Amino acid sequence: MSALSYRDAGVDIDAGDALVDRIKPFARRTMRPEVLAGIGGFGALVELPKRYREPVLVAGTDGVGTKLKLAFALGRHETIGIDLVAMSVNDILVQGAEPLFFLDYYVCEKLDVAIATEVVRGIADGCEQAGCALIGGETAEHPGAFPVGEYDLAGFAVGVVEKARAIDGTRIAAGDALIGLASSGLHSNGFSLVRKVIERSAAALDAPFCDVHAAATGETRSLGEVLLAPTRIYVKAVRALMEGIDVKGMAHITGGGLAENTHRMFPDALRAEVALSSWTRPALFDWLAAVGDIAADEMLRTFNCGIGFVLVVAPDRAAEALRSLGAAGEQAFVIGTVGARRPGEGGTVFL
Repeated sequence: MSALSYRDAGVDIDAGDALVDRIKPFARRTMRPEVLAGIGGFGALVELPKRYREPVLVAGTDGVGTKLKLAFALGRHETIGIDLVAMSVNDILVQGAEPLFFLDYYVCEKLDVAIATEVVRGIADGCEQAGCALIGGETAEHPGAFPVGEYDLAGFAVGVVEKARAIDGTRIAAGDALIGLASSGLHSNGFSLVRKVIERSAAALDAPFCDVHAAATGETRSLGEVLLAPTRIYVKAVRALMEGIDVKGMAHITGGGLAENTHRMFPDALRAEVALSSWTRPALFDWLAAVGDIAADEMLRTFNCGIGFVLVVAPDRAAEALRSLGAAGEQAFVIGTVGARRPGEGGTVFL
């Protein structure tokens, strides 16, 4: 009987080493001056920026969910890492945090170095968009525990905010304005329902999908490409806004859609009053509602419906906020106001 090796058991250490060598240049692009030691060690060393007087750390973690199933079906892996970063950095942005660093966890049945490299390249792209450093992560092979050719992702971000400037929603008042920032599509939520719609309708992922993007650019994308559009990262635009305008509260529109997330930043006595006519819902959401026969309230509690992030500012600063966000490349709309909430009423109402 021949001697066994780890490779015989399904784990290829050489492939893992090859992946580390490939991804080091991507991580290097994301480095910040606070990083003292990054990829390669057992742990990474990062000091706090010296400009903070009372720094408070803010942490968030998330995954990509079943959006990965579409990436597997399409054989497209170059942007899924952006989704991974976005879900965490947008979450910690809600408290006003500046993202400092990000780490990922990639687990698969058998490591395909080329695919994993594409995924990590996307993670580095997301970190660059957020201004945070990719300082490390973990790659694991779990033979027999995953379908062949599939992987899963998780990650977490750590940021910092000045204690006196941390945003907790307590200063929000009735009459304040709600500013909605346009999403880039579905982001990374609701894909279990999306996959059910595709399954029932037998829609082809490679079929052309006509939307506003196609009308504006003449470039027709497939349904699969539209569904895989990476989550928008709002960090730089929102932090620039915060330099000049008092932002009282923020919400990242993730699982639970507009209906469940918009009011999470509010005191119990207040509610969000959202005017659905204040923005044009992207064609993808109309398609899902029609083809899947999804009720209007179910759409609003599952998907972002075109609004990926919500801010609260004083009503007399709303126009200035729109100008600032537009200058930073964001589509932004006044989508409603803050109102009084009576006992038994929902935290978000749609008008």
